[in-house]
Amino acid sequence: MKFAWLLLALLLPPALPAQNTIPAGTILPLRLETTLKTGRIKAGQAIRAEVMQDIPGTRIHRRARVLGHVVSAAPGRLELRFDTLVANGRHIPLKTNLRALASMTEVEIAQTPEGGPDRATPPPFWTTEQIGGEQVYRGGGPVARGLTLVGKPTPYGVLGQLNSSPPCRAEIAGNSAPQALWLFSTDACGLYGFNNLKIGHAGRTEPAGSILLLSKGSKIDLRSGSGLLLRVQGS
Repeated sequence: MKFAWLLLALLLPPALPAQNTIPAGTILPLRLETTLKTGRIKAGQAIRAEVMQDIPGTRIHRRARVLGHVVSAAPGRLELRFDTLVANGRHIPLKTNLRALASMTEVEIAQTPEGGPDRATPPPFWTTEQIGGEQVYRGGGPVARGLTLVGKPTPYGVLGQLNSSPPCRAEIAGNSAPQALWLFSTDACGLYGFNNLKIGHAGRTEPAGSILLLSKGSKIDLRSGSGLLLRVQGS
């Protein structure tokens, strides 16, 4: 009996240790679950976002949560911080910066096949356009920008190596692994579908982790369903 247990232990892969940190440079593709409107929010308000795709090389799976809070809010100004990952029953502290932010409308468009839905073509075989312009050829095809292959589809998004698009860099901290990008292109950077917004601070430099959005008008309206690419800076 002891021999049988020993043989089983040798054949089974070792259990993965609990993950307390996320490698720097890891991308977290998120869908915002909290609507944020200046004039209706205040400092300290909690923010929730859902991870939309399994994160390769980690124990983070789709439907994990990233939590944050409003640092400050005023007419034409909104400062946020996403600082906690909730996955597998654990709360993992994070320091993140903003790579890309897309409106709810842009998120919906990226999930609609080019030319509109076709009843004869099921969703796993649709061709769609990522936020940022790359094409996704599902049903065995690649992710491409023109004739250049940049990634591959997965059931809930795409995997690809990041490309630089100033001011966004490609990989950081030597993390050149393919990243989970959900509906975003490999070079997606900045704002999509927010004509009156600009990024005042992405959180890459001090104050690290703080994301500042500024509006040309007096209102900032981030709807639940908006998409984000956050990059883990550290923990």
